Amino acid sequence: MRNGNIKAILKPSSNFPPREVNCPTPFSLASALQNYINSDHPFHGQKIHSHILKSGFIPGLNVSIKLLILHIKSSCLSYARQVFDKLPRRTLSGYNYMISGYIKHGSVEKSIELVRELCLSSEKPDGYTFSMILKGSTSGNAGLCSRCIGKEVHAQIVKSDVQCDDVLYTALIDSYVKSEGVEYARKVFDLMLEQNVICSTSMITGYMNQGRLEDAEDVFEKTTEKDVVVYNAMIEGYSKSVETAKKAIEIYIDMQPFEVGQQVQGQLTKTEFFTDIKIGSALVDMYSKCGRTDDARRIFDHMPKKNVFSWTSMIDGYGKNGSPNESLALFNKMISERDAVPNYVTFLGALSAWRAGSLNQALEFVMQIPETPNSDVWAALLSSCRLHGDVELAKIAANELFKVMTILSAVVGWAAPNLIPCKWTHHITTLLFLGFGVWSLWDAFNEG
Repeated sequence: MRNGNIKAILKPSSNFPPREVNCPTPFSLASALQNYINSDHPFHGQKIHSHILKSGFIPGLNVSIKLLILHIKSSCLSYARQVFDKLPRRTLSGYNYMISGYIKHGSVEKSIELVRELCLSSEKPDGYTFSMILKGSTSGNAGLCSRCIGKEVHAQIVKSDVQCDDVLYTALIDSYVKSEGVEYARKVFDLMLEQNVICSTSMITGYMNQGRLEDAEDVFEKTTEKDVVVYNAMIEGYSKSVETAKKAIEIYIDMQPFEVGQQVQGQLTKTEFFTDIKIGSALVDMYSKCGRTDDARRIFDHMPKKNVFSWTSMIDGYGKNGSPNESLALFNKMISERDAVPNYVTFLGALSAWRAGSLNQALEFVMQIPETPNSDVWAALLSSCRLHGDVELAKIAANELFKVMTILSAVVGWAAPNLIPCKWTHHITTLLFLGFGVWSLWDAFNEG
């Protein structure tokens, strides 16, 4: 070996200072190559290879592997392949480095050929080999063979008796999903002892792409630790129609933090459904229940059209978040603008703005409603009485409620319970619970 030339390469320099080696050895060469591999400019280490070739020195396996890695990191795949082909012995690590290099630089078909060669050699692929090739098959550079790679690799995994881990399972599921083999993906998914969030996200995406909402929801429900990514997968799937987009919002209203709500809105703004009245109303409801009434009002004010649900969500949101004045002002605005007709829930939302001890003010509020209060109004006040245990005011509300019930005789006599509107039955039960007998209710009605 011509030590003079090698020593010149290994001398310290201002650009990269490897340790000076007086008598170059395979160890010192491997160490110097590793320094270049770890550097920001690995291609500078190629001059070591050049001088090795000129010196006639035949590198051993360790130095050859370092040269292979160096050329791959330098994006010189042709040189890397030359080193690989001249390896003293083709080891699994050598194969994996070369396969990884091909995949990293978009030569997926060459990496597949090398894996097939590996399967026929004395060495056998491991989980890392299969994971790489599966990821490569979904990178968009696999060409026409991408659709069949998942099955081929899966078959090789079974034949090779490779121990599957989460990384391999995830890569296999992702490959099947992206090649529209969601049924095979689900079989692999169900084999996992613990389904991770990445696999769940892949499965959800696959099902949503095929319009299989129930299957996607099943996977979502079985995912124990949910993150923003898995939620986004559901949101993206739901966002393909108005009805399902509304469902996406409803799912997260009561069970998720505000940040997830922002993810929902962010995803929906990318769709044509964002200005839909159902979506807008659901967003108002979501923000209100998260305590973000300012954000809810911003959505509400920008809605081109509003329905009773929009108004009710905003009114109720103000009431439940400690802004009774805003709640009542909005209710009055709803009445004056006649944009939508308030219902029982609307009145209950407005009345909920009055806290315990203020029910008399609530009664005054009801009496000031421009139109004659209907059964919805009195039923809402009755619910507030139940909430705060105000028996005396409950008598008044019950009396007024029964005045406007055309089926009073059926209610009092219990002769035709099937005629009782179901939304009133719990109010009647409430009154009985508060200490009124059936005939007391009848007397209260007659006194009116």
